[in-house]
Amino acid sequence: MIEAKHLTKYFGQTAAVDDVSFAVGQGEVLGFLGPNAAGKSTTMRMITGFLSPTSGTAVLGGHTVQTDPLKAQKKLGYLPENAPVYRDMTVSGFLDFIADIRGFSGKEKRTRIEETLERCFLSSVRYQVINTLSKGYKQRVCFAQSILHDPEYLIMDEPTDGLDPNQKHEVRSMIREMAREKTIILSTHILEEVEAVCTRAIIIANGRIVADETPDDLKARSSIHGSVCCSIRGGAAETIASEFRELEGVTTVEILERENDRVVLRLFHGEDAFPPIEQVIQFCGKQGYSMESIKVEEGRLDEVFRMITTGKNEGENE
Repeated sequence: MIEAKHLTKYFGQTAAVDDVSFAVGQGEVLGFLGPNAAGKSTTMRMITGFLSPTSGTAVLGGHTVQTDPLKAQKKLGYLPENAPVYRDMTVSGFLDFIADIRGFSGKEKRTRIEETLERCFLSSVRYQVINTLSKGYKQRVCFAQSILHDPEYLIMDEPTDGLDPNQKHEVRSMIREMAREKTIILSTHILEEVEAVCTRAIIIANGRIVADETPDDLKARSSIHGSVCCSIRGGAAETIASEFRELEGVTTVEILERENDRVVLRLFHGEDAFPPIEQVIQFCGKQGYSMESIKVEEGRLDEVFRMITTGKNEGENE
């Protein structure tokens, strides 16, 4: 388990992190979210022992990072922000260096380096100097050093920063696979990433935790959660919208798009009752319209993130 216990960090008179506490267990992938300067990276640096807290402690596998750092860090893989590496080394030379630091030698060392190069899709650039690599490849090299020793705990700051869509998919797949037997915390600005790999999300703002829920629970806070979005063809937008307002259970109808005889509607309902999808489709046919598509909205994580961190609802100005 990774535990943060009342972590606080002041820079001068400014509290970058203010009494942050949480625990993450094996099999969990915790997404650590927040706007810029919210305290995400500072919190992660304190958990890894890179930065000393003003007060509070971090515990990795029963070892307090501030008083027993080597035992704690032995179990930890850390991908820092901006992927720092020794740029004048080759990829294989850097991983060889990391393997030495981690105490590997002989056949086991060679095996771990080869497996890591393959796992992180770095075999084709193994002899290339890191400084000549693209940003995405440098990110993968730093990711490789964080998992070379097969750590129990992984802490990653923006793990897919600079990667193209295919590379992001590969890294996310690796994270999901590793999560079965590891404890993982990742910081990200990419909300899509939280939905793709995280089992839980913490949102931090102004140095304090303001939400700690599953991604699905967060999306359930969205203003559009549970509404029905449908694309209909066969009549004027206002006429179709007006008729759907008469459907039992519907409280509000929004016109999202209109084009010739096609309209996209969002149907809202009361808390207790709403007609099932089949009834909406049947009503559409009864009125003589053609239903092109229909879905129930899960909710938007970006809207909830904005609401929680700024206190503003969708559409409100700064």
